[in-house]
Amino acid sequence: MTHFSKDTECFFRSPVREIFKKVDLSSIYSFAGGYPSADTFPLEDIRSTMSKVIDKWGGVAFQYGATQGVTVLREAVAKRCGVPVERVQITSSSQQGIDVCTRVLVDPGDVVLTSNPSYLGALQSFCSYRADIRGVSHCSDIVRFEQDYVKTIEEALSEGKKIKFLYMIPDFQNPSGETLTLQERKMMVSLARKYDFLIVEDSPYRELRYEGDPVPTMYSLDPERVVHLGSFSKIFAPGFRLGWILANEDVLDKIYVCKQSLDLCPPVFDQYVAAEFLQSGLLDANLSKSIELYRHKRDVLLSLLEKYMPENVSWTHPEGGLFLFLTLPEDFDSVAFYDRALSAGVAYVAGSFFHTDGGGKNTMRLNFSFLDENRMEPGIKILSDLLR
Repeated sequence: MTHFSKDTECFFRSPVREIFKKVDLSSIYSFAGGYPSADTFPLEDIRSTMSKVIDKWGGVAFQYGATQGVTVLREAVAKRCGVPVERVQITSSSQQGIDVCTRVLVDPGDVVLTSNPSYLGALQSFCSYRADIRGVSHCSDIVRFEQDYVKTIEEALSEGKKIKFLYMIPDFQNPSGETLTLQERKMMVSLARKYDFLIVEDSPYRELRYEGDPVPTMYSLDPERVVHLGSFSKIFAPGFRLGWILANEDVLDKIYVCKQSLDLCPPVFDQYVAAEFLQSGLLDANLSKSIELYRHKRDVLLSLLEKYMPENVSWTHPEGGLFLFLTLPEDFDSVAFYDRALSAGVAYVAGSFFHTDGGGKNTMRLNFSFLDENRMEPGIKILSDLLR
């Protein structure tokens, strides 16, 4: 058809969503999605909180709200994050935060820097706005890591390109599960200052830490240059579709105007429920239970991989979050292998979908939050047997 815009030529389908369209998740061993466990949803507390919100706010909770978000939720998020309320914008999901940042910052052809691999949903958004995506692979040698970023930046600038922002998930990255050190975060902020670009820090998993000490956010290192994205989806319930943005007033003003053409305002009733959960302490109480559950499920999956996987397979050991990343022999193709695995009843996400350069064919992402613990072992055993 000739009626579609040029942007639609840059859309690409999420392989994860395609799996969910075709397969009944209850009938397979799915390590594919990024779904939290339904066991973490505090249904009784949600039911009672909804009643309290209706009694307290009445029809206001079902009316249109402010584009920035309802005041009580912005104040609750501001208090939790230790920032002025003027720096808080509520979004309709963290994914909208990624998309709206790209929309207000990127023109077609502008460069977006990111890790390689990186979050698939972010790559989809960048592509839809015709950004020039340039990924840099992680390296434990901080000197070489910085050199790789400088080389990528200098190459883009030598081509006359504009670098608009660096997108990064510093805590328990999706898909790798890795966490950036404080030194690495400082290095990236320093490069952003030197070359005058922004950083979009995506932190949906930050509060799901199972071991080790928290690392300061990139936003705390430079609140004027870093845009911080948060989400209720992994710490409360994804069905509420709520997230937030912390940024300087100039960035938030552009996002505010942009959101008026997108959704007018985030879901109002959901915001009041989230605010009540935050203010009452229910969110933190439930989050503690979620962390215990996910820590146990992570440990179960790690032990199963150790027990069943062939010797030539390695994997990351995430300190938190929902994912770990498998690396297989270099000649392995996890995309070609996928149909065989799915036919045997096991689903994963091929690692190449997260790579900006078409690489990573010998990798795969496994999620440990969604599948019931008692179904993990047969699923990993099937996958391991197939790999052998």
